[in-house]
Amino acid sequence: MSAVLAPSTGTAPSRYQPSHIAGNPAALTPQQRELIERVAALGPRWAARAERYDREASFPFENYDDLREAGLLGICVPVAHGGLGADFATYVMVAAEIGRWCGATALSFNMHVCSCLWAGEIADALDMTPEQRADHETNRAIHFARIVKDGKVYAQPFSEGGAAAAGAAPWGTIARKVDGGYLVSGKKIFASLAGAADTYGVLCTLDRPERIGGGTRRDSMYLAVPADAPGVQVVGDWDPLGMRGTVSRNLLFTDVFVPETARLMPEGMYFQAASRFPHMFATLSPTYLGVAQAAYDFTVQYLRAEVPGMPPVKRRMYPTKQYAVAEMRIKLEATRALFLQNARDARIDPDKDTRMRLYAAHYTIMESSNDICRLAIRTCGGQSMLKSLPLERLYRDSRCGSLMLPWTAELCMDRLGRECLYEAGEKDEAIE
Repeated sequence: MSAVLAPSTGTAPSRYQPSHIAGNPAALTPQQRELIERVAALGPRWAARAERYDREASFPFENYDDLREAGLLGICVPVAHGGLGADFATYVMVAAEIGRWCGATALSFNMHVCSCLWAGEIADALDMTPEQRADHETNRAIHFARIVKDGKVYAQPFSEGGAAAAGAAPWGTIARKVDGGYLVSGKKIFASLAGAADTYGVLCTLDRPERIGGGTRRDSMYLAVPADAPGVQVVGDWDPLGMRGTVSRNLLFTDVFVPETARLMPEGMYFQAASRFPHMFATLSPTYLGVAQAAYDFTVQYLRAEVPGMPPVKRRMYPTKQYAVAEMRIKLEATRALFLQNARDARIDPDKDTRMRLYAAHYTIMESSNDICRLAIRTCGGQSMLKSLPLERLYRDSRCGSLMLPWTAELCMDRLGRECLYEAGEKDEAIE
């Protein structure tokens, strides 16, 4: 089922049929089709609210109420724990459809879903001892129940302003082992859902006082910190270029106690996951495929004079407009094809070609989204600058993708270039 745009006011009903976010729906599983249709049915109301969230830089609480009511908070919670049990490929297609209607909702919702995906499908693929597996099963049952039964929202504060978020250094946020649990101290920046989530899934480093220099990247931990726990603070302003509705303010943690059941992964498992399941870091890009699709949809509707509330002046007959839309469609379909291949590639221990395709896909989606929005603004002309229409917001939102850790556009290029030219263990000889 394709997403349906609202008919125009004062014009003939729209005959434009937007393409399915995943291309050919016949190639999807029944679950994938049903979940995308579920989002498509909610989408128009999200699109109608998007301008307000952007203007106010306010969080889309109403959209989360819709997600909760539709049963989508548990999309990646395993069926055994009462969730929908969607796998990686299914989730990223659904995320792209959410992004088509409201980028800020899709991007912030990703932070919630990753808590379920990492503790669910990805954790199930990792090597654990029987004791670790039993411990993880006990802990995640607590958190999954909060999501499925109580409708709680989890976030995933990641960035710290240093090299840790890029995987090049240990986390600066520290977890110190104490009787019955951990004390968490540190700071996270650009923390989506700050002040909106019920629980923050905090990535931190387990303090190792017996070692010189303390903990390493192998000592990374993933701990669930309640938003109302003593020592948790939301600080700073939020007035960014785009993705304003994510409300990604700063989080401070000062000796915040959490019990041992706060482990969303056993000690040491995050490092294993990051090393062996790199697709876990590619869940941001579906949002931007959705934004690109929205920009294309609007442009076609605008040129056909089917934008609600606008005068019925067609512009589709001009060759320059036709050429521009053709260029947009080509970029969109190339991006979608790589996105879908990447979604289906996701697995534990991918080979080198799959990893390189992952970097290429992530980069392409982020950059192409902004390029398609650029073409949309140029093609639609002066009207596109108005905040009463969505294009200028889509353009600003799309520009943010390439800046987001852990894989900015530059980091993707850096990793891909090295992987292209070096095999494992190879080094350059010193040049005399």
